Amino acid sequence: MSDPKIRTLTVISAGLTQPSSSRLLADRLAAATEDALVAQGVEVDVAVVELRDHAHALVDNMLTGFPSGALRSATERVAVSDGLIAVTPIFNASYSGLYKSFFDVLEPGTLDGVPVLMGATGGTARHSLALDHAVRPMFAYLRAAVVPTAVYAASEDWAGAGDQGLAQRIARGGGELAAAVAVRESVGPVDPFANSVPFEELLTRQTQ
Repeated sequence: MSDPKIRTLTVISAGLTQPSSSRLLADRLAAATEDALVAQGVEVDVAVVELRDHAHALVDNMLTGFPSGALRSATERVAVSDGLIAVTPIFNASYSGLYKSFFDVLEPGTLDGVPVLMGATGGTARHSLALDHAVRPMFAYLRAAVVPTAVYAASEDWAGAGDQGLAQRIARGGGELAAAVAVRESVGPVDPFANSVPFEELLTRQTQ
């Protein structure tokens, strides 16, 4: 059984370049969430999944129905996470295809009740509404528990007065996710045999 004081946080970044503003925002959101959890006496296990590293495997998964290699490890990590930070660049007023593909290949029910902090990056503030009209509905369909604050970062938010406002949104979003994660029962590794039927019972059923 996993330590109930340890929470597993997985960070999904759909940035296409290295470095990318999406990864930068994801890292800052993760740091804010971790700081808020540590302040509550909760230990955190944080892992980052860069979707650009799994682009080919995602296409293969959609064609075959099965994840392979590192992509499988990433999806299994998400399945046992106590909280999720998910950041996408905004293209054509919506999330990126790479971002959507990852959530398309997750097993049904993977995100049921999982606290999620949404983040997005774009060239201008005009695209910030994409978080509420595109990303939030997707997570609602997946039955995730999305925290109220969604953090959008436009190009002008990375310096000067813009960065002060971004820092405030990051701190608020990280605090909300930390609060949701702290009170959630730790998921822990999934035991595939936990609810299996004993062999003797199966034999009895077949002979009835």
